[in-house]
Amino acid sequence: MRAHASTTLPRLPTLCIRRKEAPCLSATDKTDDASHLAPLLATLAMQTLATTAAFSVPAVAPAIARDLNLPGALIGFFPALVYGVGIISSLYSPSFILRFGAVRVIQAVMAAVCIMLGVCALGTAGSIAAGAALLGLAYGSTAPASAHLLVPRTPQRVYNLVMSIRQAGLPLAGILAGVMMPPMTLAFDWRVALAAQIPTSFALLVALEFVRRKWDVGLRPGYPLFVGALAQPLRLLRQNADIKRLTIMSFVFTGAQLCFISFMTVHLTQSAGFDLVTAGWTLAAYQGAALVSRPLLGWVADKYVAPMLLLAALGFLMCMAAAVSALFAPTWSGLAIVAVCLVAGFSASGFTGLAYAEFARLGGAARTEATGLGSAAMFAGVLVLPPLFGLTATATHAFVLPYAALAVATFAASVMVWRGARR
Repeated sequence: MRAHASTTLPRLPTLCIRRKEAPCLSATDKTDDASHLAPLLATLAMQTLATTAAFSVPAVAPAIARDLNLPGALIGFFPALVYGVGIISSLYSPSFILRFGAVRVIQAVMAAVCIMLGVCALGTAGSIAAGAALLGLAYGSTAPASAHLLVPRTPQRVYNLVMSIRQAGLPLAGILAGVMMPPMTLAFDWRVALAAQIPTSFALLVALEFVRRKWDVGLRPGYPLFVGALAQPLRLLRQNADIKRLTIMSFVFTGAQLCFISFMTVHLTQSAGFDLVTAGWTLAAYQGAALVSRPLLGWVADKYVAPMLLLAALGFLMCMAAAVSALFAPTWSGLAIVAVCLVAGFSASGFTGLAYAEFARLGGAARTEATGLGSAAMFAGVLVLPPLFGLTATATHAFVLPYAALAVATFAASVMVWRGARR
């Protein structure tokens, strides 16, 4: 299986923008090859449904906190628990993918989503915590399973575009959770709103069974599931300088992404004088910018700019957005503030498709393990940076210092990636 993967994996030149003698198309690129379309739709649906489930509990956190007599801040730990457990599944899922197949693992993800929604709908604090842990056990598999399925089937001319479109499921899920959950909670109940998502996820699970035998090829039935599962990702991190830089960058950039998302509404209401509704619409615009930027950036990386250089440029945009956000004040123009938030959404929430595409490309035959390493790094950034950001804002009673620190971190990561790509 590994030998086959290494022959079909897209090999993009690291700096095709600078090396005119090295074409960005592979020998296997076919203009009439559409074999990636169905797997792309399947993985996009999986990513959207799983992430919508993860975002649904925070979307109606006030209602849950009120009904269960819990501090609202505790509900905010739901995504942290999902991503925390997801670090483990990110690193161990490649073994399950190699042994059972990517489609079977995606089916397991959808089963976990259905169980999580059902457990959370029981409506107790314990059930919500258990649901987060259950989802986390599967959620880390989403990117490795998608890469394992998509990379061999994707023509190189649209490689970054395809990987970025799949990642568009995250901002799309944020929009869906924000649009669907509050009205359904008001009309029925948050428990009903959660349970209402189960049929769609179950339908995808069943539908995938019709293509599983066709898509899950080259399985390794005797592949060990736990013994040595961490060896390959750690070896890649140790031996490949590009993957090491990409891992550090992913940690910083994803942490920055969640800092923007988690603190945008409170920052805009407290520092910029926005009312809550306007701040909420600005956050939705942030997510909309990410939804547009992911496929757009993938197209640019396939046609014009080497992915690592583009990732570095996005980091500089994040740095600029964070530095300017530190200066927000009620005297600022509302349009100027929204423009900065759109830049933050375009860059900080737009980079992940390119990053996953690079992990898979640089991983070669070990693309599944490399993508798992990337997921673990991103999830770790979610766990570490937003709490530090919040603690700093609380200690200083302002957002100036945390946004300034975020600007420094993203700038340093961008310089590291830029220098590595220019070598």
